[in-house]
Amino acid sequence: MERPKIILFLKYEDMKKDPTDNVKKLAEFIGFPFTIEEEKTGVIENIIKLCSFEKLSNLEVNKSGKHRAKDVNAAENRIYFRKAKDGDWKNYFTDEMIEKIDKLIDEKLGATGLVLK
Repeated sequence: MERPKIILFLKYEDMKKDPTDNVKKLAEFIGFPFTIEEEKTGVIENIIKLCSFEKLSNLEVNKSGKHRAKDVNAAENRIYFRKAKDGDWKNYFTDEMIEKIDKLIDEKLGATGLVLK
């Protein structure tokens, strides 16, 4: 059975460019679209503010907490927050790693029409 709407691709760059449209798209995708009243009263804007890089990166749990704290290999939450800049991920990968990732993405997701360049 084919279910083309089972996966929603949201790209970071697009979310930064138009957060309102992307939050609405996500809400519709999960089956909880915003009502006209919610849109008028600023619910979407409040969600965007609450989920902003500035807000989330400054929460105490994300400054000092750990993901899976009881696990011996627990990662500090702060590693999930870098600079919130488009393309910054490239500063953490070698050219060889980027080539491998590009090849893997093309192999696995090429047929979806998703373009990540």
